[in-house]
Amino acid sequence: MIPEEKRAAVARGLEEAFGTTEIDDIRVVTGGHTGALVYRIVVRGSAYLLRIIMRNDSTTDRHFACMRAAAEAGLAPRVWYSSLEDRLSIADFVETVPFSDGEALVRMPGVLRRLHALPPFPGVVDHLNTTCTFLLKQGPALDGFFQMIRAANFLSEDVRDEVFARYGELAAVYRCEDADMVSCHNDFFKPDNILFDGGRVWVVDWEAAFRNDRYAELAVIANLLVTNNEEERMYLQSYFGQPADEYQRARFFLAQQVAHIFYGLVFLLQGSPAVQVDLDEPAPTYGEFQRQFWAGNVKLEDKSAKTAYGRVHLERLLEDTRCARFRESLRVVSG
Repeated sequence: MIPEEKRAAVARGLEEAFGTTEIDDIRVVTGGHTGALVYRIVVRGSAYLLRIIMRNDSTTDRHFACMRAAAEAGLAPRVWYSSLEDRLSIADFVETVPFSDGEALVRMPGVLRRLHALPPFPGVVDHLNTTCTFLLKQGPALDGFFQMIRAANFLSEDVRDEVFARYGELAAVYRCEDADMVSCHNDFFKPDNILFDGGRVWVVDWEAAFRNDRYAELAVIANLLVTNNEEERMYLQSYFGQPADEYQRARFFLAQQVAHIFYGLVFLLQGSPAVQVDLDEPAPTYGEFQRQFWAGNVKLEDKSAKTAYGRVHLERLLEDTRCARFRESLRVVSG
């Protein structure tokens, strides 16, 4: 099951972590949309997560450093072994129970507050496009992304023009402020990365972790869980430790719109690049889709699911940016 070329590395890790190379049981762990090989292994009666990174790039050191920092803070499972050279790690395996969206809405602000209070993660990464703040980093990567969007055929001309117009307004006023650049996970749009054991919340898969805008992470979790103004008020108050002020509410709302644009365009590009999406056709509401996504009933593994995911984000964007709060938020943040 473990690739032949990785068996010696795994044996070294097991020996260093547990004083044995024997594995009592092993099975593949699916889900999470990762390119790594992930296994649940049992060693001396206890379960662990063995993760083998197959690609060769320069991000593994940052990944492991962030994972260890989070584990030491009790946010990630305990790391028993990691090797940059072999690109593998062994951590505790979390036996999960269902994590309702209502329970998550109560717990996740505290998880984010603790995460964002960690010592700064290594480096601010400009080239990774796993977070919506990618849209705020001018350069060749962003130019190339927009060229692909314009060349694709998944939006009618009037909708595409409206989305780009709203993006232009957001990009003109929204800046990633130094005070808000904190340690972030940056891959919370996938509920698979948030585990609940019945008592604690654990965060896994730290490959995309780096310093980023706190509001981007707040927005991504809120887009999954927050369904009305009262929940938003409680969510922000729980995170900040006091009622959010006018600027914080405006910045949060605009970050939500940046996230809607990013995930809407990315997933429509992946799902239906050559097929125009008719936004007038019947489809799940944004709230219902996100509830099903959180519950694990929607998997972004086929093009139809990706198309639906992208569509609900763009529909929510158009709804939000046509309301008075969008104009008021632009005014507050630009001021």
